Amino acid sequence: MGAVSVTRPRPKVLAAPRVKAQPVRDRILEVAERLFATHGMSGVGLRAISADAKVNLASIAYHFGSKDGLLEALFAQRAAPIAQERLRLLQECHERAAKPTLEDILDAFLRPALGLGTEAHPGNPAFIKLRARLATEPEALSRKILSKAFDASSRAFIDAIAAALPELPRAEVEWRFHFMLGAMFYTMADSGRIQALTKGRIDPGNVKKALHHMIPFLAAGFRSAPVA
Repeated sequence: MGAVSVTRPRPKVLAAPRVKAQPVRDRILEVAERLFATHGMSGVGLRAISADAKVNLASIAYHFGSKDGLLEALFAQRAAPIAQERLRLLQECHERAAKPTLEDILDAFLRPALGLGTEAHPGNPAFIKLRARLATEPEALSRKILSKAFDASSRAFIDAIAAALPELPRAEVEWRFHFMLGAMFYTMADSGRIQALTKGRIDPGNVKKALHHMIPFLAAGFRSAPVA
């Protein structure tokens, strides 16, 4: 009696899960953010962005019109959560106390900017660097973009600081707010200068520690006697 041939079913080959392609617009924004943060707006051309994002120049023109339009779109997308988180934290300050402390107000302003966000609004290192770069560029476009993104929330904080320090003239509060922005942007830029001076003992890249030291320093400056 001959052997019976048994045909075994072939094992099913599972197809690899498809990875959803990143939308072209989002890819352009991500690449532009990284390149602008590293080289500055004037140091990056649209050809470099299109090459890195693996899209043609027509795609950038279609979605954003120009390099200026690309930067405006990037800020519109990235800056809004920072401003909203600042105002949410400021509201929490007022809910906890009828008169919030100066330190709590400063923390609410600085924490989102330095990237110490929440799970809903995590920090974005590339955008932090880009903001620091843009703040030092004197171009009219950068001023317009920063103004549109942050003026409303910043004025709310100037009002809150003035209410916490009623003995200070308004102009003094505004000058000191300006100096706080300088400290904030330089910390965000993390140029490496203080690391070189201290052989790495001081590292602004550790933003939690930087904020821990920055708030008492700034609060003391805000509380100092008015300039004669």
